[in-house]
Amino acid sequence: MSPELLSTKLFTPPIRKNLVSRSRLTEQLNEGLEAGCKLTLISASAGFGKTTLVSEWITGCGLSVAWLSLDEMDNDPVRFISYLILALQTIKNGIGESLLVILQSPQPPPSESILTSLLNEIVIIPGPFVLVLDDYHLIDAKPIENAIAFLIGHMPTQMHLVIVTREDPPLPLSRYRARGQLTELRTADLRFTSSESAEFLNQVMKLNLSIEDINALETRTEGWIAGLQMAAISMRGLSDISNFIQSFAGSHRFVLDYLLEEILQRQPDVVQSFLLRTSILERMCGSLCDAVLDDPSASGQKTLEHLERANLFTVPLDNNRHWYRYHHLFADLLRQRLGQGQTPEEIAEYNIRASQWYEDNGLAIEAFKHAAAANDIERAERLIEGDGIPLHFQGAVSAIMDWLASLPKTIMDTRPSLRVRYATLSLIAGQTTGLEEKLQVAEAAIQGIPSVDTGLDEKTRNLIGQIASARARLAVSKYQIETIFVQAFRALEYLPPDSLVSRFRASWSLAYAYHFRGERTAAAQACAEALSIAEASGNILDAVIATLLMGQIQQLENQLHPAFETFQRSLRLLGDNYPPPSTGEGYRGLATIYYEWNNLDAADHYGQRSLQLLRQYDRIIDRSIITEVFLARLQLARGDVDGAATMLAETEQTAHQNNFILRLPEITDAQVQVLLKQGNLAAAAELTRRFDLPLSQARVLMTQGDSSAALALLETYYHQVEAKGWQDEQLKVRAMQAIALRVHGDKDKAVQLLGEALALAEPGGFIRLFVDEGAPMAQLIHEAASQGIMSTYTGKLLSAFDAEKRRSEGKPSLPADKPLIESLSQRELKILQLIAQGLSNREIGERLFLALDTVKGHNRNIFDKLQVKSRTEAVARAHELGLL
Repeated sequence: MSPELLSTKLFTPPIRKNLVSRSRLTEQLNEGLEAGCKLTLISASAGFGKTTLVSEWITGCGLSVAWLSLDEMDNDPVRFISYLILALQTIKNGIGESLLVILQSPQPPPSESILTSLLNEIVIIPGPFVLVLDDYHLIDAKPIENAIAFLIGHMPTQMHLVIVTREDPPLPLSRYRARGQLTELRTADLRFTSSESAEFLNQVMKLNLSIEDINALETRTEGWIAGLQMAAISMRGLSDISNFIQSFAGSHRFVLDYLLEEILQRQPDVVQSFLLRTSILERMCGSLCDAVLDDPSASGQKTLEHLERANLFTVPLDNNRHWYRYHHLFADLLRQRLGQGQTPEEIAEYNIRASQWYEDNGLAIEAFKHAAAANDIERAERLIEGDGIPLHFQGAVSAIMDWLASLPKTIMDTRPSLRVRYATLSLIAGQTTGLEEKLQVAEAAIQGIPSVDTGLDEKTRNLIGQIASARARLAVSKYQIETIFVQAFRALEYLPPDSLVSRFRASWSLAYAYHFRGERTAAAQACAEALSIAEASGNILDAVIATLLMGQIQQLENQLHPAFETFQRSLRLLGDNYPPPSTGEGYRGLATIYYEWNNLDAADHYGQRSLQLLRQYDRIIDRSIITEVFLARLQLARGDVDGAATMLAETEQTAHQNNFILRLPEITDAQVQVLLKQGNLAAAAELTRRFDLPLSQARVLMTQGDSSAALALLETYYHQVEAKGWQDEQLKVRAMQAIALRVHGDKDKAVQLLGEALALAEPGGFIRLFVDEGAPMAQLIHEAASQGIMSTYTGKLLSAFDAEKRRSEGKPSLPADKPLIESLSQRELKILQLIAQGLSNREIGERLFLALDTVKGHNRNIFDKLQVKSRTEAVARAHELGLL
């Protein structure tokens, strides 16, 4: 569990001794379960025993229970869903584990998408279970309300949700009632009856009251359990109880105020002081209370145990009696009295002590919260900078931004670092609208800082670097390449070496800009630097982003096997369940490589997974467009020309609607190939005039019979890509030049250039690059094979052409060209599956309880049987043979 998430929120409150049994209510709750209701709503104002009732019920219902006690901080959707997953993990270990990592993303997927993935895992939980959300009235965030409605609407049959709240949640309750999906307990149900009041007052509180006094008190409190409890505490030691009961009248608030006065005045001074000062805490343990009180003579743990025994509204949160909380209403009134009796400076000091304790115990968010409550700007600012993983990855971004937004302009103007933090957090939260204006305000504030000696001090330089880093990342989202270069270089010039988050952002932006401009060597160098920074900071998400870009660069360099391993490593870093957009890109990377290796089924599988993930971010990013174009090309390869045309038309429409203009050339390039397959030469020629697409233009020229013009165009383009060092384009051009030369009648030259293409393609194992060119390429490769040119590789390509021909004719495929010499054992198949999942040898050994040398021995056997030399080749070969 993350150190920022408290396990005590997941404990079911233990049942107190001498509890008043409420069998009439637990029977109603059981009836709701038996009737198959999805939701149980227990709604009443404070002090009606809602939590106690649910604790009693679930203890006797015999079902597995996940409990989550909510607080105001849980209005952050990331924090809320994180706790929801942790609660479910108390029923089934490991459920949603990968999703917890994803929730730390700067821009996690929408809540509905996350819950969809979570529900898919919940389905496999064996047997019925109950999820309890206690104190739900503290939730007022619309995204969470929508998430709960979605959860209720799609819950599996074995799941039952219980909401405990002081007020009705904004859910379609009337619809649930009409459908018979709702069980309700409200104030009228929860009030103590006369018999329950008698049992509570005389057996639990041991007051020995008469029937008349009990009835009078029950009538005056209207069965309000908290009122009865405080009245009982106040009556202890009184000689004239009947007179007290007769004067016990008024509204609940006035009665409660009176009782609190009576309770507090009857407590020793040391207990009164303890109650008031610790009321600033949402949860308490002995050492935390000691820190707040700063009184060596008092023991926080002993005092908490005393308060529990005395029924002074202290609720244990775990079975070990380590963590406690006050009854919420009791705590509210204690804080009110604290504010009346002590100065703001004194209360601030208590909060600072609490903040220090939380910081010392690794609970940075709670530490920040108390620092903000104390208005300790310096401490709060230092905490939001954080050590290790920044707080914004722990779901605290909303709380921090709310605090920053609440600060007076005078404070923000004198602390430019807060302005910078506010702007950078906006970027992390995906709030790019108005971000440049925020950065300009921060920049203006920095300019007002007096310089140290004749230059800028280190802190000021860091702030300037952070602003430049944010601008570089903002420019990436707008494809402003020159701005990226200017701001990224500025950031790296000003940022100190230990400013890892901002330095990563600048280095990655620089790598992206180089990559976009086609300067691949520089892109690889900048990407390696970004990856090094991410690894130094321990930030998994940054490491994944950098790794993905590195894989894309390797792929452009025709290094398919290293790229395959790089994409697998990125998925392994993040986990391949319910991932954010970056993992969608990883799947696409694998899909395109499988396509080149002619494993169309695997290509389709990973391509569809990529599209499913990336479409969750439509209108935010344009990466789904790339996957859609790839899948259209895959349809074309499978002979579904009309399907490819339809998909590309829809993709083009999406690109125009969302202003993804930069994606139009690659869409058009694919559309040209579709039109040529359809025999619509005029339309294909018209499309090539829209953008500079040399390869598509050459295809059209060859189809028109003008091979001379095609060769001239290809020769010019080859010199351009050769000068740039674009390995992928050089390979494509050489392959097309070979075809054009053969059409032109120069077979010898055609075979020569084909040999160059084969030499470039063979290390990566390219197949579809040649097969997609159809019969002309098949004839050329046959001629190359007859001349003994790369016989093993050309033989493999000719087998692929033969399989393609049989597929197009509707004939069954022939057996694989290299059948297995010996079948794999069950152990070897299991290891092969784990290799395909990207596990290292050490991880495989830990999973299967095997020594490292034993795993390596199995690997050698697997490679020998599959007739391959590497893990990536083994996975590809296994897919070809249907072993995975």
